[in-house]
Amino acid sequence: MSAKWLVFSVKYFLKGPTVNQQQLEQMRTGKGFIAALDQSGGSTPKALKLYGVDESSYSNEDEMFDVIHAMRSRMVMSPAFTGNRVLAAILFEGTMDRSIDGVGSAEYLWSRKQVIAILKVDKGLADEADGVQLMKPMPELDSLLAKARANGIFGTKMRSVIKVANAKGISEVVAQQFAVGRQILAGGLVPIIEPEVDIKSPQKAEAEVLLKAAILKELNALSSDQNVMLKLTLPNVAGFFDELVQHPRVVRVVALSGGYSREEANKHLASNKGVIASFSRALTEGLSAKQSDTEFDALLNSAIQGIYDASNT
Repeated sequence: MSAKWLVFSVKYFLKGPTVNQQQLEQMRTGKGFIAALDQSGGSTPKALKLYGVDESSYSNEDEMFDVIHAMRSRMVMSPAFTGNRVLAAILFEGTMDRSIDGVGSAEYLWSRKQVIAILKVDKGLADEADGVQLMKPMPELDSLLAKARANGIFGTKMRSVIKVANAKGISEVVAQQFAVGRQILAGGLVPIIEPEVDIKSPQKAEAEVLLKAAILKELNALSSDQNVMLKLTLPNVAGFFDELVQHPRVVRVVALSGGYSREEANKHLASNKGVIASFSRALTEGLSAKQSDTEFDALLNSAIQGIYDASNT
C-alpha cells in the first residue's frame, strides 16, 4: 500500500468521508460553468475527429486515450481555462489516472487552476426498455469512489437516457439515479444526477413534465445533509426547472448541450435563469489539433466567455 493510500485510509476510517467544503461553496455560489471533458469509449473517436485527429493516428485504445488526454491537457493548461469562469471539469477515470504537466489531473485542476474535479462513474447504458436506457451495473463503485477521494475528486457524474414520455421508464431512471446517488453521498462525494432527455424525442416536453415530478419526489425524500446536483437537458419551456434550481437539496442545476450547437445551446441556456452549462461538444466546437497555441487559446477563450455569459444571465 502506498503512503498516499495509507494516509487516506487512516483519515477515512477515523473521520469518515466528508465533502470538501471550500469546493462545495464554490460549486453552490460561484459564477461560471462546468466543462465536460469525460468522453470515453465509443464517443472518443468522434471527439478526436472533430478535433482534426483521424483514426489512423492511433492503433489501439491506449493510444487513443493518450491522444484525447493530450487534447484535454492542452485545454486545461490554456490560460483561458481557469476557475474564474470554469467552476469544475468532469473527467473520466482514464483522465483521473493520468497527469497534467507532471501533476495528477485532479490535483492540477484544483491547485493550479482552482477548478473542481468531478469523475464520470457510470459504465454506459443498458439496452432500451420502456422508452429509456438505464445505467449498466457498477459493481466496483465503492472502490472507485475511494480511489476518487484519494485523488482529490469532489463529485461524480452518471448518465441515463429518456427517449419518450413513458411514466414507468422515467420513474425507473430516476429511482436508479438516486439510489446510486445515495451510495455516492455515503462515500463522501457529491453526485450529479443526469437523466438526459433526448433532444430529438417526439415527446420531449411531456417527458420533462414526468421527469421533474419524479425528481422532486426523490429530492423531498433526502435528508438535510444529503445534497445533490442535477444535469438536465435544456427544457422546451424556459424556466421549467426553477423549482429544482431553488430546492434546498440541490447544490446546482447544470445543463448538457445534448447535440445542440454552441450558439443554440447558449441561447436556450440564457433563458433558464439559475441553470449553468455543463457542455462537452459545444465547448470544444471549432478547436483543432492543427491550430497554433495562439489560435487555439483565442478560440477557447471565446467559447468559454460565451458559455460563461449564457450561464450567468
